[in-house]
Amino acid sequence: MTAAMIICGLLLLLVLRVPVAFAMGGLGVFLLWIYPLPLNAVPQRLFGTMDSFELLAVPMFLLMSNVLLKGNIGRDLFAAVQSWVGHWPGGLGIATVLSCGLFSAVSGSSVATAATIGTVAMPEMTRRGYDRSFVLGLLAAGGTLGILIPPSIPLILYGVITETSIPTLFLAGIGPGLFLCLAFILYGFARASLGDKFERSDPASGPERLRATLMALPTVALAVAVIGSIYLGIATPSESAAVGFVLALAMTAAMRRMTFALLQQAVHDAMKTTAMIFLIVAGAKVFSYAITIYRIPQDISSMLAANISEAGLFVLAVGLVLLVLGLFLESLSMLLIMVPVLFPALVAVGIDPIWFGIFFVVLIETALITPPVGMNLFVLQGVGKADLQEVVRGALPFVGILLATAVLLWFWKGLALWIPYGM
Repeated sequence: MTAAMIICGLLLLLVLRVPVAFAMGGLGVFLLWIYPLPLNAVPQRLFGTMDSFELLAVPMFLLMSNVLLKGNIGRDLFAAVQSWVGHWPGGLGIATVLSCGLFSAVSGSSVATAATIGTVAMPEMTRRGYDRSFVLGLLAAGGTLGILIPPSIPLILYGVITETSIPTLFLAGIGPGLFLCLAFILYGFARASLGDKFERSDPASGPERLRATLMALPTVALAVAVIGSIYLGIATPSESAAVGFVLALAMTAAMRRMTFALLQQAVHDAMKTTAMIFLIVAGAKVFSYAITIYRIPQDISSMLAANISEAGLFVLAVGLVLLVLGLFLESLSMLLIMVPVLFPALVAVGIDPIWFGIFFVVLIETALITPPVGMNLFVLQGVGKADLQEVVRGALPFVGILLATAVLLWFWKGLALWIPYGM
């Protein structure tokens, strides 16, 4: 009964459009006050949340992402990939997905990926006759790769909350990320081959390919340096993110694309996003502490262990809950609300926490392109100056691809676990 009342109270606050951070934090403070517990535990929890070396990676990756965004790096990536595959059937769609994957490998942000590649790819694809709804959906879905292909901010937060290895989570995200790239490409190729009328790009000449590739090489080298330093144990994710920011700044400055005014904008945008994320993390920490005092995670774990002994049924139940929540909550809020509640039950049903982290992120990827609060839908609506219904219509087939990938992850766990454990 207590758990139901608390959940209903949180949902009521969210329905009343109270910001997620204040809904969770305020409800947590109220629960601690009526318990009663000394409220000096609240600032201690808030400070403890921010006092985390691993969380330093979040603002650093956001800074790097915004510097690359302001430096028009997405344009170089798209031009390089387009020069090689743009003349294929559906080549611009293939170039868009590959560009999203490459930019994801240096940004860690879904919104930044969708916005950066969208501003470059959308005008070119629509000019060539691609259906606008398909283009919007492809870009919205391609942007979701930013939270799965490492470095991924949600995976960093998941690792901090569950105390699992962030480098291992990054490794586990590579397989599903590449699989989704391939699935999006095949769908785009099928659309191009079976019905859509479009004008192919002219094949690029050898010198054009060489020039475009050379322009994109620094960004690829940056991605290799950032991710490789983590996997080789040379640097922690936080240290690697800081080095990545410095390299991105040096690279854009050397290319004469970074001015002091643009740097100010990049820092300001990164600061706003960081403040939003950290406020949600802090509110979730207070809420998590409160519900732990009320033994709600323990009771839910016991209930699940008693009534759902099969791991498959547990995963199915979690998936259905996340799909419903995804209609109302954005991705980070889902992660920070649900993981502290669900994680204790994982051990009871024998689910690998690394695998579960990837499965969870694939499902919250789906939430990014489902209405009414799918963040990428609104990003592409703004980029394309389109009607939201048009974006949603184009994104629906990709929702199906993401859900099919989540199902495949259950039946073939090696898709996520082979790289971190099998190589």
